[in-house]
Amino acid sequence: MRELVFALEYEPGCNRVADTLADHPDARVRSLSLHATDEHLWRVDHATGTPDALDDIEAAFLDSDYYADCLATEDCGATQTTEVLDHTDDTLVLYSNWERTPTCASVPHIARDHLGDGVLFETRHSGHHYTWRIIHSGDGDVAAFFTSLEAAVGDCARTELLRTTDASAPTGHTGREGSALSPEQEAALRAAVEHGYYESPREIDVSDLAAHLDVPRSTLTYRLRRAEEQLAKRHVAGTQQAEQPQTTL
Repeated sequence: MRELVFALEYEPGCNRVADTLADHPDARVRSLSLHATDEHLWRVDHATGTPDALDDIEAAFLDSDYYADCLATEDCGATQTTEVLDHTDDTLVLYSNWERTPTCASVPHIARDHLGDGVLFETRHSGHHYTWRIIHSGDGDVAAFFTSLEAAVGDCARTELLRTTDASAPTGHTGREGSALSPEQEAALRAAVEHGYYESPREIDVSDLAAHLDVPRSTLTYRLRRAEEQLAKRHVAGTQQAEQPQTTL
């Protein structure tokens, strides 16, 4: 089995949910369950945030042509029903059922076309960043998947490969393929170091660094956060291995 992790960076105005999350930087949406057939898609999403953020997220799902991840840039005529399973002051759980049309496209359906059946999906959505984690057999064509995905999103979003690795790799695995930073993450981290972002006090803030790199502020923040996450996990894994008692023969 293989793991494929990538992100979509939506342009403002292209995705109602992404725009809503961008208006509420502390809000998050993650999938609890996501299943797709050729004609249907079912998913359960868990959102967290302030009461105002959750109200706006609920409206984005219920009152707009969101169509549960449809990538079509115009109304594709799909049928979707969304039900609120739970809504408290800090939690929102939504169930969506989407019946696609021939003009519809979505990440799960493109993945099934190129990566085969039995594909598993996990999503996390914050701001305009929509991160997908896909577990697949490894027999499909990942390059063709990305080509079709980029054609489907067009100018509405940019795609960024975060990692691709053996899904059965053990925790703490430090092989190059699974733990290496993406080129975008490495460039962001290198620029942050070179321009004094990690100095105390900081010599540059994230907005100025983003302007220097000519990327949106949210994109740079996301790349730095993911790079820091990988480096921290790698450090802890290495420390744990060093602390393990040595076995003598």
